[in-house]
Amino acid sequence: MTETRTDTSRLPEHVPAEPLTARRGEPGATPLIDMQDISIAFGGIKAVDHASIDLYPGEVVALLGHNGAGKSTLIKILSGAYSRDSGDIFVRGETATIENPRDAKKYGIETIYQTLALADNVDAAANLFLGREIMSGWGTLDDGAMEAEARRVMGRLNPNFQRFKDPVKSLSGGQRQSVAIARAILFNARILIMDEPTAALGPQETAQVGELIKQLKADGIGIFLISHDIHDVFDLADRVVVMKNGQIVGSAATSDVTDDEVLGMIILGKCPPGATPGPGATVDDSIN
Repeated sequence: MTETRTDTSRLPEHVPAEPLTARRGEPGATPLIDMQDISIAFGGIKAVDHASIDLYPGEVVALLGHNGAGKSTLIKILSGAYSRDSGDIFVRGETATIENPRDAKKYGIETIYQTLALADNVDAAANLFLGREIMSGWGTLDDGAMEAEARRVMGRLNPNFQRFKDPVKSLSGGQRQSVAIARAILFNARILIMDEPTAALGPQETAQVGELIKQLKADGIGIFLISHDIHDVFDLADRVVVMKNGQIVGSAATSDVTDDEVLGMIILGKCPPGATPGPGATVDDSIN
């Protein structure tokens, strides 16, 4: 009988789950991400203008704004797609150098785009290890090892998922989102950027994604959520940060503002009493 040997050097480095570090407002709390005074311009136009935003363990921060507000550009700076012109990024309190997506991954930052970027014609395990395949000692793909790892991580994230042999194109929207999230956390991501995670999903699949996000929060993972759906934001996020014309209008706990007040921040740049104003907030001339 031929012995199958797995090249263990290609296995993901699964470190033990980190203890949940202090959350926002708790003694000794340190942000997972702290972006300070970030700016970037394209052709002389400032797409992001001295923006500051932070994210704590186990927290979902929704980044909102109309098209062209700067939210996607700010997040692309964090993901390494763009290089900032000025400002500082701190990861777990230490200065971070992020010039490309590889740098971001090094700091445990993973991005799940709206398109999910999945390979439709292969199964869940192949997608999880795409570009980082486990090889056997004979130099061939170790499908058994990859499927075992896929079952392990999916079992923690979505215990009801059983379609490991099916190509992902045959999966539902919620199941595809599960695969995309599992691929991110398989290699120990601690910060997730989720771009419109419930776009084009039905109510049942949207609820499934909500449960996935709750599980990630319980594991101490911080999430930046980009969404145009106000209802999603209030269902999933702990805080909202609103941008307009490249600047931060303000931030607030979702429990301290209403959806109409958040819409006022997005459209008018007006900060309600429950929000902390930023440099992009409009000034109420009536108080002068």
